Amino acid sequence: MASPMTATITPPWGLNLRKSYRAQWWLVFVALSLPLWWLAYLAFSGGLGANPIEAINRFFGDWALRTLLIALAATPAKIVFGWVWPVRMRRMIGLWAFAYVALHLSNYIVIDQFFDFSEIWKDIVKRKFITVGMIAFVILSMLAATSWNGAIKRMGAKAWKRLHKLVYMAGALGCLHYIWMVKADTFDPLVHLGILALLLGVRAVHLGRKMWA
Repeated sequence: MASPMTATITPPWGLNLRKSYRAQWWLVFVALSLPLWWLAYLAFSGGLGANPIEAINRFFGDWALRTLLIALAATPAKIVFGWVWPVRMRRMIGLWAFAYVALHLSNYIVIDQFFDFSEIWKDIVKRKFITVGMIAFVILSMLAATSWNGAIKRMGAKAWKRLHKLVYMAGALGCLHYIWMVKADTFDPLVHLGILALLLGVRAVHLGRKMWA
C-alpha cells in the first residue's frame, strides 16, 4: 500500500481542459468583435468617407464573408494541421458570421432603403447579386436557428448534419454575391472564392482518401 508521501496525485485534467476551452472561447470571441470596435472608431472619427451608408454596408458584408470562411476553415485546419480547437469554436464563429450578415442586411433595409419593402423586393428580383445574397441569408438563418444542442436531438443527427452542410452553399453564394456586386474590380472577391475553393478541396481530398482507404 502506497504511503501518502509516495501516492500518485491525479491532476485535474478535466478542470484544466475546461479552463483552456473558456480561454480559447473568449479569445476568439473578442477577436471576432474587434471589427465592430474598428467600425465605431471610423464612425466617430469621420473615417467612413463620402458615403458612410455604403461604407458600413460593405464593411458588414466583407466581415460576414470573412467570418464564414473562418468557420469553414475549422475542419480543414484539423485535417491538415491536426488542430482540434477551431472545430470546438466553429459554432460560435458561425454565429458571428450570421451576426455580421444580419447587420449587413439590416443596414440595407433600415438605413439604405428606410423600410421601403416595395423597392427592396424589386432589388431582390432584378439585381442578381441581391437575389443570391438573400438566399445565403435564408440558409444562414436556418443554420443559426438550429445551432443549439436541442435542435440536434429534435431533428436527429443525420437530418441536422444534412441541413448544416448547406453552409458550403452559403459560402459559395456569398462569394458570388461579392463578385456580382463589384462588377469590375473582382480581385478581392476572387481571392475569397479561391480561399473557399481551397477549403472545399481539402475536405474533398480527405473524404476521397477515407473512401479508398
